Amino acid sequence: MRLAATLLMFACASWCAGARGEAMFRGDAAHTGVYRDAAPRTFKRVKWSFPTGDRIVSSPVHDKGMLYFGSDDGYLYAVSAVDGGQRWRRKTLGPVASTPAVANGVVYFASYDGKFYALDAATGAQRWFFTTAGERRFEAKGLHGLLPKHQTIADPFDTFLSSAVVAAGTVFFGSGDGHVYALDAISGELRWKYATGDVVHASPAYANGVVYVGSWDSFLYALDAKTGALRWRFQGGTDPVIHNQVGFQSSPAVVDGVVYVGCRDSNLYAIDAATGAERWRFNNNGSWVITSPAVIDGKVIFGTSDTSRYYVVDARTGKALVEQQGKAFVFSSPVVAGSVVLVGVLNGTLEARDLQSGALLWEFQTEASKRNAGWVLTAERAYNMPMLYASNWGEAPIAATVRQFSVGSIFSSPLVVDGVVYFGSTDGTLYALE
Repeated sequence: MRLAATLLMFACASWCAGARGEAMFRGDAAHTGVYRDAAPRTFKRVKWSFPTGDRIVSSPVHDKGMLYFGSDDGYLYAVSAVDGGQRWRRKTLGPVASTPAVANGVVYFASYDGKFYALDAATGAQRWFFTTAGERRFEAKGLHGLLPKHQTIADPFDTFLSSAVVAAGTVFFGSGDGHVYALDAISGELRWKYATGDVVHASPAYANGVVYVGSWDSFLYALDAKTGALRWRFQGGTDPVIHNQVGFQSSPAVVDGVVYVGCRDSNLYAIDAATGAERWRFNNNGSWVITSPAVIDGKVIFGTSDTSRYYVVDARTGKALVEQQGKAFVFSSPVVAGSVVLVGVLNGTLEARDLQSGALLWEFQTEASKRNAGWVLTAERAYNMPMLYASNWGEAPIAATVRQFSVGSIFSSPLVVDGVVYFGSTDGTLYALE
């Protein structure tokens, strides 16, 4: 009886550690994007800021008073949620563009050095690492119509690495080598891997013993979490000429037996989680859906890239309930915190919107966005696209992308803990707002 009680207490402690729902990308294993704590409806001040050595596209996660996040300077950081004081940092040999997951005192994350790491959450000491076949970005000949059209070009908008999800003693993640991996969470030993047709930088979601994840091959996969066996796969759009309207960068959210996910084919999809059958799609007229949708109370919330729209659609029918015109591209995944929706914008602005109406409650603009060096942004904070992308030849588009992200772009998905909003920016800073 005592042994049974002890095991029950241990199980409860393990579950409760993750029950708050902030220690993985999008808040939980199903990636619903909903947090327990309420976000402020009015902006008061910057509580603190923490600088790193390069841009931050990773999203922060919270566990036991600490924030964990990666930076393109190659470090994984652990800082205090209260004052931003650094507890430790761990160096890798590549940008850390994935969002870490924390479970049972271990931090899991991927680096562009082609390794997947497990670190002690308290000290940063390495528990183990796993080496994949190597990282790379999505690439294609004549990508986006860039010249020369027969040259293989890496996609500058493939910015994220796959973020781990931890469930049932296993850690799941995707890789640039085209595989989805399942590793033993304690030892790091390979349990299984599944080969897709291209780079996997979307983050897997877990629900009811199934792992759901998209690939740049334009398929969304449902894999048995124990064996890696394919349950089903769903095909998104194809674009064999310029490879623009193709690939899943969005990470799925799984709610009430439905998988909600965006695709670069300009659709947001609702797919039956058991069968892979399409329930509905919401088309965005050529505009990518990079964001991972947030799902709450029968509503699906997402943003678009080129058209810079903010949408709330009915989860059952896909019918638009709210549509707001934004100012610039949205790659950041929105989150719901109380009656507030938070989403980052690539023009260096964090937006707080009312959950019901979509009305803008407040916004925070990074200093880099305010400086607007080289007039990257217009007076309305839209991108000055004709100036930025004046040429599609050689290095000009790459230089334009670097300039585009120079205004403190927010790729990071916001985190809310105890009424404080945390997120990273390409200005290399992690912010805490209240």
